[in-house]
Order: sequence, then structure tokens, then C-alpha cells
Amino acid sequence: MNKKQRIKKNAEFQTIFKRGKSFANRQFVVYCLDNEEDFFRVGLSVSKKVGNAVVRNRIKRYIRQTFLELNDYVYTNKDYIIIARNPAAKLDFHETKKSLEHVFKIAKVMKKKS
Repeated sequence: MNKKQRIKKNAEFQTIFKRGKSFANRQFVVYCLDNEEDFFRVGLSVSKKVGNAVVRNRIKRYIRQTFLELNDYVYTNKDYIIIARNPAAKLDFHETKKSLEHVFKIAKVMKKKS
């Protein structure tokens, strides 16, 4: 993911929280909001309650890698905020990817794989 695909500013986070729709499962909460760009943007939030810095950074790496692998299947004109919940700390990469795919299917922001 390059820099223009990241959501970093608090004002952008707050806009997506207020105007976006949320979808969740046990491990993740996803907020989605349409944008005017021809690419998607991603913001990550992992609370200190989830684990120490090593665990939090691992979760963020897994989420970024999932977006890289699902790049062709996720709708591009949207902003996404991913919030990790406590059970996400116990997942390996494949479980994380499967869980995020599940939330994306609930949110209907994922194209069908052919």
C-alpha cells in the first residue's frame, strides 16, 4: 500500500466514523464510506487493550497484507477503517484473511472471485 492509500488524519477518521456504515464480526469492525478517488484508502486502529506493541504491529501487518492480496476484489472507490478486537490477537495470517473476507462479504464491498 502506498502513502496515498492510507488514512492518517484524525479528521478523516472522524468523518468516516460519522458518515460511514459499520460491519463487524468477532475479530474486526469495518467502517466503509464512498470517496471520489479511483483507489481505496485504508485506516487501521488497534487498541492497546488488544496486546503489546509486537502483537498490535503484527495485526496491522496482517491486515495490510490481506488488502494487498485482495486488491483486485475489493471495491476501489471507498475508504475503509479496520478496527481490531481482542480475539484478533490470537489469529495467524490465514485466519485474519478469512475473517476480513467474511466482514467484507457482509459489507458487500468485495467482488466475487472467479
